[in-house]
Amino acid sequence: MTRGDDRADTADDQQPLCRLPDSVRHELKEPLGPIETDAEVLLEAVDGPLFAIGDVVTYHFLQAGRRPDVAMVDGRTKRTAVDEDVERVVLEDDATMLRATNPPATLTESILEALVAAHERAEPITVVVDGEEDLAVLPALLVAPAGASVVYGQPDVGMVHVVVDESVRARARDLLERFEGETARALALLER
Repeated sequence: MTRGDDRADTADDQQPLCRLPDSVRHELKEPLGPIETDAEVLLEAVDGPLFAIGDVVTYHFLQAGRRPDVAMVDGRTKRTAVDEDVERVVLEDDATMLRATNPPATLTESILEALVAAHERAEPITVVVDGEEDLAVLPALLVAPAGASVVYGQPDVGMVHVVVDESVRARARDLLERFEGETARALALLER
């Protein structure tokens, strides 16, 4: 997954700003919204921009005929490489792409800036993450406009659909504030 690149990361961009502490990890296992297994059914409830976090979620939306406004993918699902069909569909030639670097259990300036840049684009965009995109759900909930849908995978269960509102933003912000590291800087990048 090395196609498309709007900007090159610097070494500083790739360093974690904040890390997921063990004390918060268990809270992230609880879905932040209702779970759906059928992308077409889930799409009936989408009214506004669609943010898809994860390769399999993005794949299901594309198969259902809806390109997410912002998709974040890393070429992996449940810590193993996605199959070739998923990768081929997710990385279609007509998709506009950005690249970001983000080690597991962290958030870097690279992924946060890519998320903000992707949201600001008029056309749908896919952010290809070197590392792991799982924690991008929380910053996506802060960047996405009110009424947008942020959808991410719950392993072996389905797709979690979160409609962005002030209570969802407050929950995401609370969780991010409890990360270790430069959380104030991370939040400033997202809330500018």
